[in-house]
Amino acid sequence: MNSIVIGSGFGGIAAAIRLAAKGHQVKLIEKNPDLGGRARVFKKNGFTFDAGPTVITAPYLINELFELFDKDPKDYIELTPLKIWYQFIFEDQTKFNYSGNETEMKNQIKQLSKEDIAGYENLVNFTKKIFDKGFSELADVPFNEPLIMMKQLPSLLKLKSYKSVYSLVSSYIKNEKLRRILSMHPLLVGGNPFTTTSIYGLILYLEKKWGIHYSMRGTGNIIKGFEKLMSEIGVEVIKNSEVTEIITKNDKISGVKLNNKKEINADNVICNADPPAFYEKMLNKTKKSSLFFKWKKNRMQYSMGLFVYYFGTKKTYENVEHHTIKFGNKYKEHLDDIFNKKKLNNDISYYLHRPSATDKSMAPEGNDCFYVLVPVPNNQSKINWETEGEKMKDLVIEKMEKDLMPNLKQNIIEDFYLTPDYFEKELNTKFGSGFSIQPKFTQSAYFRFHNKSEIYDGLYFVGAGTHPGAGVPGVLSSAKVLDKLL
Repeated sequence: MNSIVIGSGFGGIAAAIRLAAKGHQVKLIEKNPDLGGRARVFKKNGFTFDAGPTVITAPYLINELFELFDKDPKDYIELTPLKIWYQFIFEDQTKFNYSGNETEMKNQIKQLSKEDIAGYENLVNFTKKIFDKGFSELADVPFNEPLIMMKQLPSLLKLKSYKSVYSLVSSYIKNEKLRRILSMHPLLVGGNPFTTTSIYGLILYLEKKWGIHYSMRGTGNIIKGFEKLMSEIGVEVIKNSEVTEIITKNDKISGVKLNNKKEINADNVICNADPPAFYEKMLNKTKKSSLFFKWKKNRMQYSMGLFVYYFGTKKTYENVEHHTIKFGNKYKEHLDDIFNKKKLNNDISYYLHRPSATDKSMAPEGNDCFYVLVPVPNNQSKINWETEGEKMKDLVIEKMEKDLMPNLKQNIIEDFYLTPDYFEKELNTKFGSGFSIQPKFTQSAYFRFHNKSEIYDGLYFVGAGTHPGAGVPGVLSSAKVLDKLL
């Protein structure tokens, strides 16, 4: 069986490895000179910047790809657990160290709101039930038939999937700061906590079950480990080659054409690209899709965009944790601006990643390495990032100087930034969304883009836009869905 995988993000690489384990002859095609997709790496004057995912949860999903071939993951990668998972900071400078240490968690909750301790315990217990159903049972189940979804509806309704994550958390927690802390997880996968189905509350428990890890030498080192594994197991990796056309025969995929005009035949094509953009750019001219599929595609709502500012400093900021999440003054109103009104707002929230807090190899000696990620509207907003990019960079530096990094501007010695334009033009995501489609109930499981194409035989999808969704555990699980379909 000959299989082609388009795109080398976590989902595409996992798919290639799983197909090789089944005995397929696999070719992995990547348009860039390096692998990783959103997880690629930028190196600048001794600084190493992970482009994308930095929070590693459910590490077994990474390890089992090596174990499929009786390889020891430790020979390829090094994952280390973090003690403090996130430090949350509010506008009044209240700080909360979020971790797996339940004693410390409850002590901090008590300081904010003694009456919420019981609610917190009950919330964690409820998210375990969601996790057992939504992740353990359903994360790797193909949802390509409506009957499969219908069978699950009673259980999903019992788990209050009709509620939003924020609404679920608020039913247990009274304190507004704790509500923000415990409802922020949908933002990690492109969703608005006020509209994302409470099924994604399972992330709260998923973190507690396996902890949060960091890949020494960066997330890019996991990609490097996978690349080494693929060379050992016979996956052919073709870089600097973009798929420009899908070849079909009698409504079945028969291969692909590359930008160098070369054609490659295949029995199956597995796409790690963004499904809506792929259907629009690659398949619109070849076959008319059903009215239902057109309706489904046109009604989709997309995740927010991302402004990501990478910078290195000539001094170290030892008071900054590995992961920091800073909330702006407003929460719901700010998210409404991003997701619905599609406009920028100066009252930003941001996620700051400081890998050099754990791994000194990411920056030259005596220096510090960071990236800061700011949720912004996607390109449906028509924002001109040529002019707004510099303004956002200045705003982010100003906020970080005020919040936790004094004299930051004068200490920056290396920097650059990415906007939703990068996601749209370089990563081929529709509207430059950071995480493909939003994780709302009406866009989950059967209602997402199917892992098995709804139009063509022989075409499959893995990655953020398909089931089960975005985030490293999600895209790795999408390759397990593929495993069952093939």
